[in-house]
Amino acid sequence: MLYVVGLGLGDAKDITVKGLEIVKRAKHVYLEAYTSILTVGKDVLEQFYGREVIVADREMVEQDSDKILEEAEDEDVAFLVVGDPFGATTHTDLILRAKEKNIQFRVIHNASIMNAVACCGLQLYNFGKTISVVFWTDTWRPDSFFDGIIKNREHGLHTLCLLDIKVKEQSIENLIKGRKIYEPPQYMTVSLAATQLMEVITNRKSAGTNNLAVTEDTLCVGLARVGSDDQKIVATTLREMQKVDLGSPLHSLVITGDMHPLELDMLKLYGAASSDP
Repeated sequence: MLYVVGLGLGDAKDITVKGLEIVKRAKHVYLEAYTSILTVGKDVLEQFYGREVIVADREMVEQDSDKILEEAEDEDVAFLVVGDPFGATTHTDLILRAKEKNIQFRVIHNASIMNAVACCGLQLYNFGKTISVVFWTDTWRPDSFFDGIIKNREHGLHTLCLLDIKVKEQSIENLIKGRKIYEPPQYMTVSLAATQLMEVITNRKSAGTNNLAVTEDTLCVGLARVGSDDQKIVATTLREMQKVDLGSPLHSLVITGDMHPLELDMLKLYGAASSDP
């Protein structure tokens, strides 16, 4: 059996009782380590679980997943995922491959940022489509994600922005030359995401687009390390979010839509200033 086990948001103890029972009896335990991160290291997980944990990087999961599936044909394999198992398409793909090979699987759900974002006081049923904000480079500066935010705002909906993570990435030169040399990990901050959004707004105004549904004064919420003891939440304008330092990863950003009075009252707890709501 292949067990895909959600670990929740924070540390080793966020795993469910059901998930922990599976981990303790599984023959092999893998930790998917590139779509998100925990606030603790592999060694802490191993100590808490009493089991060896094999780190499964992007290359293993996307190119060598057959090894994991072959083991699951005859043994119990636990594949650990930060958050909820269906928070990334990679995990859906793994389950589809298991189905093609007639390998039994079971999914153990847990909390993820997709529902825990409500900790800031915004109501989940007022969220629209979730979008991703990627790191820009000197030659690649996509802004299509902004259209998703605009559409949500036009319908009065909040937008959860998932911020880019780069783990075990290769430079173009090393990739071309086939060298297994990897760049340092990068985790986008709310301040960088806000800066990129501000540049998109400036560019669109320069191109003649007026009356944008998102402006420099739109109320936003920055969240960091949701679910951990040092969780941080700040509510302020998009312009001011550029100056916010929420510390270590992971960060998420919410662009608010129409605000219910209770939502506004909650955001005041996190420093919401007067803005164009």
